[in-house]
Amino acid sequence: MVEHTVTGPTVSGRVVSSRMPSEPARPIATISAAPARAVPTGVSELDRVLGGGLVPGAVVLLAGEPGVGKSTLLLDVAQHWAIGAGSPSLVVSGEESVSQVRLRAERMGTLHEQLYLAAESDLASVLGHLDAVKPGLLVLDSVQTISTTGTEGVPGGVTQVRAVTAALVSVAKERGIATVLVGHVTKDGQVAGPRVLEHLVDVVLHFEGDKHSSLRLVRGVKNRFGAADEVGCFEMHEGGISSLADPSGLFLTRYAEPVPGTCVTVAMEGRRALVTEVQALIGATVAGSPRRTVSGLDSARLAMVLAVLQRRTERLTLHDREVFAATVGGIRVVEPAADLAVALAVASGGLNLAIAPHLVAIGEVGLTGEVRRVGAVPRRLAEAARLGFKVALVPPGCGPASTGAGPEQMRVTEVTDVRSALHHAARASAE
Repeated sequence: MVEHTVTGPTVSGRVVSSRMPSEPARPIATISAAPARAVPTGVSELDRVLGGGLVPGAVVLLAGEPGVGKSTLLLDVAQHWAIGAGSPSLVVSGEESVSQVRLRAERMGTLHEQLYLAAESDLASVLGHLDAVKPGLLVLDSVQTISTTGTEGVPGGVTQVRAVTAALVSVAKERGIATVLVGHVTKDGQVAGPRVLEHLVDVVLHFEGDKHSSLRLVRGVKNRFGAADEVGCFEMHEGGISSLADPSGLFLTRYAEPVPGTCVTVAMEGRRALVTEVQALIGATVAGSPRRTVSGLDSARLAMVLAVLQRRTERLTLHDREVFAATVGGIRVVEPAADLAVALAVASGGLNLAIAPHLVAIGEVGLTGEVRRVGAVPRRLAEAARLGFKVALVPPGCGPASTGAGPEQMRVTEVTDVRSALHHAARASAE
């Protein structure tokens, strides 16, 4: 017998000794990247957000409000996977019966023989279905409805959700199953449950949309396999959901003649430029505090733009008049780059002067009335030029003379403040 003293780091007063790893470390150049290659889902806009498709073994958390279309989208994804991926897809519903899901699938035309369906709320039964079907894609709707008998707590509780998610992540990595977990959201729009869920999974997506609009957006929040700021656009209709490769037409109104109170801007959703129309209506003079109503815009930025117009222009009187401002098509624009378009729309409505329909305005408005620079101006101008706009008002330093690049078929004018922007907009409308 030989005496041996164990040394090493301590955890909670206990010495942790080293042991032989299951797989030795290797030089990074000798490791193959083939197992992490993305497999296209067949839904182009979702592939755009995911970075090319679903990676085998990756776990995706898709969160959204009730009724926004999460189950419809994932049923379409499972159908395309069953057709083109060469492996079965399994949809496990913990909220609906198989008959209810079958009715939706019949309406959407997603009845492929390699698409399997089960209704379970127990984790052990879900794992049994994985053993029987051996799918390449697992869709679990939703993770809050699944429970495991080996963990305390009620289904949907913090302990249960954490345990179920950790087990599914482990199984997905071990068997190479692309897994999509549907998550509930709180009243603030955040993923319900412990924040550790977002750290356990590889990709976190938010499914957004107004129930009164057909537009739906899938926004990437976290992505270990691609960009985390991509946005996918979809349209809901009676037959299901479809990708929108060119959604800008939804956010514009075509008028027979120019109408006062409208101006077009180019908003950025992730890396995508969307040409969006801003409308403003100036109401009658009222005593007391007039209403400031917005739809799709930031109410605080509208109040700031109104104060700047009141202070920096001579002909506009807005302090005692009601103002209503909105976007077209259900899109929400809260970035400062839309300030200039909001200011021009309000001024157009207040002065009853129509702005040229082929003009776009891009820029942030400061409290002194100056127009500040914003990001991705070349991409915004290229999208506006593609849709046929001829004149653009941009901040100083963002025009072709400053950047050295710009659409040849578009006249780009740099404006320093709101007053000069109104002057150039009126001149373009008169031409």
